[in-house]
Amino acid sequence: MSAIEMQVTTRSLPNSRIAVEMVVPAERCQASYQEALARLSRSVKLPGFRKGKVPKAVLIQRIGIPQIKASALEALIDEAWKTSLKQEAIEPLCEPELSGGFEDLFENFNPDQALTVTLETDIAPTPKLKQTKDLVAEVETIAFDPTKVDELIEQSRKQLATVVPVEKRPAAMGDIAVVSFKGTYSDDGSEIEGGSADSMDIDLENGQMIPGFIEGIIGMELDNTKTIQCHFPEDYPQEDARGRTANFAITLQDLKIRELPKLDDSFAQQASDKTTLKELRAELEQRLKDDAKRRDSSNRKDALTDSLVKQLEVEIPKTLLDIEVRNLVEQTAQKFAQQGMDVKSMFTPELVQSLMQSSRPEAEDNLKRKLALNALSEKEKIKVENKEIEDKLEELKPQFADQKNIDPERLKQAVSEDLLQEKVIQWLEENNTVIEKSPKVNSENTESSDKAKSTKGKTANKSKTLKETKNEPKTKD
Repeated sequence: MSAIEMQVTTRSLPNSRIAVEMVVPAERCQASYQEALARLSRSVKLPGFRKGKVPKAVLIQRIGIPQIKASALEALIDEAWKTSLKQEAIEPLCEPELSGGFEDLFENFNPDQALTVTLETDIAPTPKLKQTKDLVAEVETIAFDPTKVDELIEQSRKQLATVVPVEKRPAAMGDIAVVSFKGTYSDDGSEIEGGSADSMDIDLENGQMIPGFIEGIIGMELDNTKTIQCHFPEDYPQEDARGRTANFAITLQDLKIRELPKLDDSFAQQASDKTTLKELRAELEQRLKDDAKRRDSSNRKDALTDSLVKQLEVEIPKTLLDIEVRNLVEQTAQKFAQQGMDVKSMFTPELVQSLMQSSRPEAEDNLKRKLALNALSEKEKIKVENKEIEDKLEELKPQFADQKNIDPERLKQAVSEDLLQEKVIQWLEENNTVIEKSPKVNSENTESSDKAKSTKGKTANKSKTLKETKNEPKTKD
């Protein structure tokens, strides 16, 4: 079907979507009908006739006009769509949707008359930036916190501690209590799901269990039983427990304490690959300084990008949003798999649906950031030269020497995108203002989950020694 034979008009729709109306002439409709008839005749076998030699009248009587029309219409729509894409230079992001549905179009289809058909599809958005220069971004700087060195060392001492039994004294804060307990709700006396255990090791530290639980164990003697009252937080993960008061019958079965190793060179050798405690402290200090610097730089980039996104005008198509949502869910599944979890059994259809729904805001934010940076590179003509890409690939070559399934083109594309982003961020820093807020110490973002911890059971301490964490790859903020 040539461009001259068919009239094509396009109309913009919301969310970067386009409607393509195609008027197919009667001659082409009739030709498609005859082609469908010939195509079907080659596939029909009737007694007394050779394959492909069935008379048209007999064939129509056998197959029926509706089937011939449907076959002709499907081929016609497909052909018209391909022609219109080429004629109008349209690059769709997804398969087209028939406006009005196939049934209505089929009812009105007459092979002897011209056919008007409208298809809709998503297309790449056209982002625009109202302003790119003289923007103001506020950023909270991250400073190195020397006290974190001592915290890391104390964590490692705790991991390498010797656990010894405690006798002839009541439970105290900092002990390890071995308890059995059974929990019931105060309002109706029903048992709490996951609120019982026969023998569980619990670190007697603030925030380890729901409020009141640890405090109730403090002061108990070995083999004693008591009932304590606790209150579930309003944001507790288990919905039916939120805000309710509970009674726990607790028996203290055993009591232990950790004997920490001395802070000397022997400890340093046991906890890391360093020979002296001084060397270990120096390494930890440098590691924390590097981390603070990296996170501070990342904060500046995020603040500048956020200020640019505020200048963005764009309509995000559903197709791109759906793809980004799937990517986020897949990343979540990969993280769980890397932790040794059974993703196939965990990721039920209900969970996947819930994750996809909750991931949409993050997906939209990610797309806006990408589109804003791409729009800036286009507007300010920021480019990456081929030599820069080749030099970076050469630099990265040793890292991928042992990996056989690397796609060279995908790697090159990824490197190109990273280099372009670096240049765009550098341009933003040079042409805009960053206001630094008062520094905050380089502490990890600990969630306020202390009051939302479950009584179902505590996982073993999986924190790693200083030696194990030394060569861990940095993760992006």
